[in-house]
Amino acid sequence: MAGPAIELSGVEKRYGTLDALAGVSLSVAAGEFAALVGGSGSGKTTLLKTINRLIAPDAGSVHVLGDDVAASQPHLLRRRIGYVFQEVGLFPHLTVAENIAITPKLLGWDRKRIEARIANLLGLVDLPPEIASRAPAALSGGQRQRVGVARALAAEPKLMLMDEPFGALDPLTRDALGADYRALHERLGLTTVMVTHDMAEAVLLADRIVVLREGAIVADGLPADLLAQTRDEGVRALLEAPRRQAERLRARLDGGR
Repeated sequence: MAGPAIELSGVEKRYGTLDALAGVSLSVAAGEFAALVGGSGSGKTTLLKTINRLIAPDAGSVHVLGDDVAASQPHLLRRRIGYVFQEVGLFPHLTVAENIAITPKLLGWDRKRIEARIANLLGLVDLPPEIASRAPAALSGGQRQRVGVARALAAEPKLMLMDEPFGALDPLTRDALGADYRALHERLGLTTVMVTHDMAEAVLLADRIVVLREGAIVADGLPADLLAQTRDEGVRALLEAPRRQAERLRARLDGGR
């Protein structure tokens, strides 16, 4: 039986006297979509960045696709992992096609293979072919974020890390891109770990929700199971936030009747 795609064991990270991660253990199966949620400073992004070695833990181990992250060369490790974040980080002096091609070029792909991959990816993220020759500044925020997803997928990774990937977008664009990414996750057989502050987004997109508080995991499971089983009032309040928001919205919309 194959092991998990991601496995963290006893991971600790300290900044001075602050425990950003306090002995976190987490296993993510291949093909799973896990959302990391919790308040600001709970350790979500720190945990995410230990997976691709953007942050080195002070203790514990991280294994990705069977390899010990601490024993891996960081640049080689990151070429195997897609990474999408809120600011996108497209290079402004490069075209969309050139941005997407960065990792394939580093991997030594030939020109025809790169061109075919760019065309395929633009279709996958629902962007027209003519986008390829444009500069990032000529695109909308939603289009830039779709290019960011395409760039992260360029080298055909099986693992995707996403840090508030849709947080800066307007609600309609955010909803559409989230749904499109979930479809891509399933179509490509990806393993995805996403950090989000939006509980509705976590419930709608993820198979599993991992709740962090003060650097520790305080709940982990299917959204419905967590809500039914948790005795932690903070976790319950977090999970019930989308329902409360929907009820308030319904009351406001019905208020004039």
